[in-house]
Amino acid sequence: MPAEDLFGEFHMKNKYKQMKSIYKLFAITVLLGVLSSCSSANDETTELSGANSVTLEFDNSVGTDDLLLATSSYTNSQDETLTITRLNYIVSNFRLTNDIGEVFTYEKDDSYFITSEETSSTEVLLQNIPAGRYVSVTFGIGVDQEKYLQGAEGQGNFLTVAEESNMMWSWQAGYKFLNFEGTFTSTTVTEETDFKVHMGSHGSSLDNYKEVTLSLGTDALVSDDISPIIHLIADANAILDGDNKLSLTEQSVIMVSEEKSPKVALNTASMFSVDHVHNGTGDSH
Repeated sequence: MPAEDLFGEFHMKNKYKQMKSIYKLFAITVLLGVLSSCSSANDETTELSGANSVTLEFDNSVGTDDLLLATSSYTNSQDETLTITRLNYIVSNFRLTNDIGEVFTYEKDDSYFITSEETSSTEVLLQNIPAGRYVSVTFGIGVDQEKYLQGAEGQGNFLTVAEESNMMWSWQAGYKFLNFEGTFTSTTVTEETDFKVHMGSHGSSLDNYKEVTLSLGTDALVSDDISPIIHLIADANAILDGDNKLSLTEQSVIMVSEEKSPKVALNTASMFSVDHVHNGTGDSH
């Protein structure tokens, strides 16, 4: 092969190697940029300022299965098979604790919400939350005595919302904190039978209001350009099959019960857990 051809071949091979190195360096640079952008939201040095909304998404389930109203059946530990047709509950009095122990308490008059699987109303939007790294959330199940004792006029629009959502017995009897309904069968109840579990405080004589605090696992970051979504799981199986076992075969309608309503309240408070936190970007609401 002539010398000029050898030189040309060497030059082409050397140029190919240089181009390959450049492409590899470019790919590494892009990858580092992507990794940096993904982790920057959780970087402890990220400056957070301003305020934004926090969304809590309540994902209703039964054990490890999604809750599908009226179309799926679920069997509990007492060999009772339930078809659930309604799951509504009141959540209230939200507080967020940040990474240095400061607690932000949401405005009380605006802090009462009804989540309903029937209407797909399963999001709670908390607005104007100050910037910070929030590590836990606290909320109530139901309506506290302080609010209830303000009387009908002190309830604001929430009283009307509760009435329209079938979440009240009457003003004198009070709110239904939980409205859980459907049909069931068991080894001894072979025909489908209606069940109703309506739990709440009964006036001021029997207080079933409970609060729950959940660690978020991943900090929920709030700033002018970060509006997090906290995804919660609500396991309806815990209502009857939690630490307190309640048999529908024994009693298919639980409402005003000094013995069983407090057990339902404790079970309901235990049904919530945090699935994950999404620190998304977005404008203030």
